[in-house]
Parts: sequence; structure tokens; C-alpha cells
Amino acid sequence: MFAATLEIVKRSDAGKFVVLPKRWIVERTFAWLALCRRLNRDYEVIPQQSKSMIQLAMIRLLVKRLADF
Repeated sequence: MFAATLEIVKRSDAGKFVVLPKRWIVERTFAWLALCRRLNRDYEVIPQQSKSMIQLAMIRLLVKRLADF
């Protein structure tokens, strides 16, 4: 359905700071999801239910941003 390629980016040496491509997008999304209290704990037993909670959290975030727009 979707054409996507996975690129594994290796970390740089310990003493040097280098911005890694696209990594900040994933970390920012995880930070947004961490704002949802229910996702901070492992309440769901069924993986499908956990997936649904993540989808609901992202839908809530997008609707909130559209409402402010």
C-alpha cells in the first residue's frame, strides 16, 4: 500500500555532536505521544488495543491543532 524505505542511521562518535537525518522527527513524535497519560503506562494487554490508543492519541493531537488553526 505504501512505498517506504527504511534507512538505519548509525550514531556518531561519543565526543562529537552531529545532527542525524530524520531522527528528530521520530523523537518529536514520541515526545507528543508521551504527553498522553494513558500511553505512559502499559495498561493494555492486547497489542491491537495498544495500537488503537496510539492512533486515538495522534488523532486527538491533529484535531486539536486543526481546531486552533
